[in-house]
Amino acid sequence: MSIQPQNLSAGYALEVLDIPGEVRAMRGETVLAKSRNTRVAFETRLPPVVYFPPEDIRVPLGAFTDLRTFCPFKGTARYRDILLPKETLSNATWSYANALPESHRIEGLLAFSSGIADQILTEAGPIEQPNYSNVSGPLIDWLLREAAFIQTPEDLTKALGEKLREHGVQVSRISVLIWSLHPLIAGKNYLWTLGANEVETRTPTYEIHDHPSFVNSPLRHVSDGLGGIRQRLGSDYAENSFPIMEDLRAQGATDYVAMPLPFSDGRTNVLTVTGDHPNGFSTANLGLIFERVSVISRFFEVFTQRENAQSLLETYVGKRTGARVLGGEIRRGDGDEIDAAIMFCDLRHSTRLEEQLSKEAFMDLLNHFFETSSTVVQDHGGEILKFIGDAVLAVFPAGEDAAAACAKALASARATMTTLRTHEHCEGAAGIAFGRVTYGNVGSQERLDFTVIGQAANIAARLCDEGKNTGHAIVVTDEVLGNDSSADDLGELSLRNVSTPVHCHGI
Repeated sequence: MSIQPQNLSAGYALEVLDIPGEVRAMRGETVLAKSRNTRVAFETRLPPVVYFPPEDIRVPLGAFTDLRTFCPFKGTARYRDILLPKETLSNATWSYANALPESHRIEGLLAFSSGIADQILTEAGPIEQPNYSNVSGPLIDWLLREAAFIQTPEDLTKALGEKLREHGVQVSRISVLIWSLHPLIAGKNYLWTLGANEVETRTPTYEIHDHPSFVNSPLRHVSDGLGGIRQRLGSDYAENSFPIMEDLRAQGATDYVAMPLPFSDGRTNVLTVTGDHPNGFSTANLGLIFERVSVISRFFEVFTQRENAQSLLETYVGKRTGARVLGGEIRRGDGDEIDAAIMFCDLRHSTRLEEQLSKEAFMDLLNHFFETSSTVVQDHGGEILKFIGDAVLAVFPAGEDAAAACAKALASARATMTTLRTHEHCEGAAGIAFGRVTYGNVGSQERLDFTVIGQAANIAARLCDEGKNTGHAIVVTDEVLGNDSSADDLGELSLRNVSTPVHCHGI
């Protein structure tokens, strides 16, 4: 005689059977559990799991640990250690205190984690591993053949919702929360709702972590590694009750699941699905999603990796330069010769200020300087190429209009100096020159820097230093000044490492 399931379908299914006779769980010579009231759970493509009543566990157990795992068919499992005389077996048992309806027959019963019990001895005969069918079907075909060609995460979210509806899963809402690497944006939340023309994309800032709507939400619960959420919206399931459940119920939803969407780097993102079928999600329908989460996750990870790469490049080298690097200019020597106005701007008296101010105050001052100069430069059509110690290097490409590039650079320097003076201790100096520079990659084979190289860049840096000597906040060349008459003529200046004198003006 053997013990095997009778009603597992070709799709995803869960079946719980009583085991007749005595069952013992052994670890070497130690009896972990001995009972005549055990049950075995058969779940598609998983090994059978034997569950014992708590009163029939023969070894001492510790309190519940912090570990939780989630199954959309059974609920959230809590774990306990086994306390043997010579060793403690961590997270050795699990149980579902509030099992979901599909699994109500194992509620409160205990199972042993993998590797804890050497043998499960059954008086009635062996527990047979079913011959499960392979994962296949139209949704798998779509994921393998079509989904890879979808261009945006919004389109993928919309297509996923529509495909699930097409294959009989009455999903009415899908939410995907992906955490990002961005200095201002904590992540992106893609929300598809049945009947909506477009997917809504939300970009919460880092304040989301303290916002009440997130703190008391399934999204935080799953992101913090506390397991997933499954709640039938027509019933009172207090353990997983969140304010959003009432909102969804009022919209006609009947079932809700929030599950981890793991990325390969270990980050836990969140996928939620809401259904509107009168009976909620069936085990087979929900299994259609659950078994494909890892594949769906990889598609979103590809989108996210590119967005993160773009975000990091824009953060560290600027939007225009970041686009060039992403476009393939990644080899030493890649780049162009361009005409541009180059601005070099630094914080005056920084050495003295660093000695006088506290570390926190000086860092606040430095960040204010960088924030001000970056914002002003971007507002005037330029780009910050890099921060160098307490200085900023900015480029204003000329294209076909050299005078406009020079005017933008000069206006940017004026606005920067004016704004900096509103902050205590904050005073800047700037030098601007115009000319042909190489705009591209330099460095070693292993470590590259995207920058500007040329006489204009050298002169801009020297003019910034010269302003400290002459008492001018801004020093520019003839080309940059143009027709502006509100400057002091400084005459021909001999600049370090510049072969010929440069006619300059101080502002």
